[in-house]
Amino acid sequence: MPHETSDKTPPHKLLPQIKSADDLRNLSAGELDLLAAEVRDVLCNLLATRSAHFASNLGVVELCIALHVVFDFRSDRLIWDTGHQVYPHKLVTGRYDEFSTIRTKGGLMGYPNPEESPYDLFMTGHAGCSVSTVMGLGSGDRLRNHADRHSVAVIGDGAFPSGIVYEAMNNAGGMKKPLLVILNDNEMSICPRVGGMANYLDRLRSNPFYTGLKTEITKILNNVPLFGDPAERFLAQLKEAVKAGVHGGMLFEELGFRYFGPIEGHNIRLLRKYLEMVKGLDDPVLLHVVTEKGHGYQPAADDPVFFHAPPQFHPASDDSITAPIEETAPTEETAPATAGGKSYTQIASAALARQMAADERVTVLTAAMCQGNKLEAIRRDFPTRFFDTGICESHAVAFAAGQAKAGMRPVVDIYSTFLQRSFDQIFQEVSLQNLPLTFLLDRSGVVGPDGPTHHGVFDLAFMRIFPNMVVMAPGDAHDLETMIAFRLSLAGPCSIRYPKSPAETAGGERTPLELGQAEVLRSGADGAIVCCGALLSNCLRAADRLREQGIEIEVINARFLKPLDEKTILPAVRDQPFVLTVEEGVLAGGFGSAVLEAAAAAGLDASKVSRLGIPDHYIEHAERKELLADLQLDAEGVFTRCSKLLADAGRDIERMTR
Repeated sequence: MPHETSDKTPPHKLLPQIKSADDLRNLSAGELDLLAAEVRDVLCNLLATRSAHFASNLGVVELCIALHVVFDFRSDRLIWDTGHQVYPHKLVTGRYDEFSTIRTKGGLMGYPNPEESPYDLFMTGHAGCSVSTVMGLGSGDRLRNHADRHSVAVIGDGAFPSGIVYEAMNNAGGMKKPLLVILNDNEMSICPRVGGMANYLDRLRSNPFYTGLKTEITKILNNVPLFGDPAERFLAQLKEAVKAGVHGGMLFEELGFRYFGPIEGHNIRLLRKYLEMVKGLDDPVLLHVVTEKGHGYQPAADDPVFFHAPPQFHPASDDSITAPIEETAPTEETAPATAGGKSYTQIASAALARQMAADERVTVLTAAMCQGNKLEAIRRDFPTRFFDTGICESHAVAFAAGQAKAGMRPVVDIYSTFLQRSFDQIFQEVSLQNLPLTFLLDRSGVVGPDGPTHHGVFDLAFMRIFPNMVVMAPGDAHDLETMIAFRLSLAGPCSIRYPKSPAETAGGERTPLELGQAEVLRSGADGAIVCCGALLSNCLRAADRLREQGIEIEVINARFLKPLDEKTILPAVRDQPFVLTVEEGVLAGGFGSAVLEAAAAAGLDASKVSRLGIPDHYIEHAERKELLADLQLDAEGVFTRCSKLLADAGRDIERMTR
């Protein structure tokens, strides 16, 4: 248990001396164990200041240290799959002094970042790609006469079922080139893992005869020298032979990999032995390492789901740990009305549960995001119609398409950024077949400290290109509930996007939802704001502020990107001094682009259309509120842009006010 956190960073003996991973090789075995304890102390104390990925990082401390002792990753290659477990790696590669800035604006990223360190090769945030990437690195190194470099991928058992992993392993087994894949088996994804591979790994780990043999051999290995003893290699080979006898033809061996393990993942000495052993092999190797998520902090080990990315708390006092929340509730100043303190995610989940109770055709599918999408109650109450495919988004979409073809009305509930992985299945299995499948895109827009790998800013642009697809963007909580009910009336596919934020309501009398119909929430002749999505409250606040200065702005809640309500939006383009489109998505090909296209097709003056959205560069990590302000997507930014457009149109606010 870490000591109580204070405002000052607690003193550490070894970490401040680690300026690069080279310094680890000067430490004794006992000092490496002490270093592991210091790393855990830093991780625990971090949670006293902010939410961060936690349990997964605690689980790889010893593995990270052992890897950096055995390999030199300034020249050797290391990819951490998914990347959220990279905190120990950052601490031992010279970033201890900056570590307190992690996941804050301008600070260290919570994922690997090549701009921070040469030890970070790719900015990884989506699961399953490490084996492919490391294979490419190894191939490139050999072609450039650097065959002495080692290539290592660390991939968790939750990401391991991803289809791309087996595409890569199939390729690697055929190439027969050196490659080390470390399977970090902690019996977890973000939520409990699912599927046949999980069961297979459980059998590898739990066979009584093999487990006993492993324990005895581990004891013997601990008594032989660290490097090069022939007895060690003999015992390891004996172990592999017995393992093959117990389990028959091994899956990994059949794929062309030399399989070693399972081995204890929290024993630095043992890890070093095995890493040294496999380092010199010329074939692809899979090293199966068993770790514990949350290791070293008992509450996290007991509940790794909660402690995947827990809210800020004081780790020295379990009493301070509270249930996680989506985001700090908006203040009276920043939100005119909230939907009972609920998040958009909670509202979507509750609406789905009501549909499932009323209609037996409704199913829900997710890709290892049951907790993030708040689907635990649905999993409990409708177990035969809830499907968690694991981190296999392409499979989830194709699976749901099959259900839709069979007469079901499936809902694929996936984060916007992860749905990108299933682009081809959206095209062929869903859109081309015109199947009644619904995509609920959680975490659309900017998501805060997770940064560019997780911002869901592309879905509006890529979903609108598919024929048959209806693309909806609720302006508030009322719209979201209504759209989830409305989607059952559609004969083809649709998508509904919403952000990671507390839900708000626009209030007032609302227009009933009809296909492709926007609603006018405010009238005015001095300009128009057309909002696509949950930034509607910011647009309304900007319009209120302009009204205080005598400026009457029309506010249109678009509701639909496709089909676009040209009957409501194009008259504004024709008659208003300006039209400002607002969207929490990329400007390239997004909602504003659709308005420009429609205006041009109608022969209108498209130069009167101005757009606010995500510019053509990746957005860094910071709090959501900070990012919206930087992008001019908060109320102040919308007000400022409208003021400029009024001035450009010859309407000076101060003169009009007088």
